[in-house]
Amino acid sequence: MQETFTISELGKEFGITTRAIRFYEDKQLLSPLREGNKRIYTRSDRTRLKLLLRGKRLGWPLDEIRDVLNMYEAGHAGELQQLEYTCRKVEESRQQLEQQKLDIEASMADLATIEKRCRERIKLITGSSDENAA
Repeated sequence: MQETFTISELGKEFGITTRAIRFYEDKQLLSPLREGNKRIYTRSDRTRLKLLLRGKRLGWPLDEIRDVLNMYEAGHAGELQQLEYTCRKVEESRQQLEQQKLDIEASMADLATIEKRCRERIKLITGSSDENAA
């Protein structure tokens, strides 16, 4: 496996812009090595980016992602703490997504009811079938 990566290689691999990677650097979530102006990312940086993007997909704020990443850096001493924290965050995210799912299902049902009433009213006003009204 490759030991170091350029910013372009990481951007391409993860489907994000180099600007996004620099943003994560500015937020101190990544700290590549430097050779002049050139950034050199290690396998550890690549793993941090992968975990960071996973956290973002789950909707976690950057501060919380940073906490998890920093625990990861603590090695075995921080592993239990990281796992417990991550489990709590996963459960919170799961509950939030379940609530959003229920909200979406309720909204879809409301929309179906409104649409049905509108079509019935159109049919009543025009005296035509749904196919002619559409």
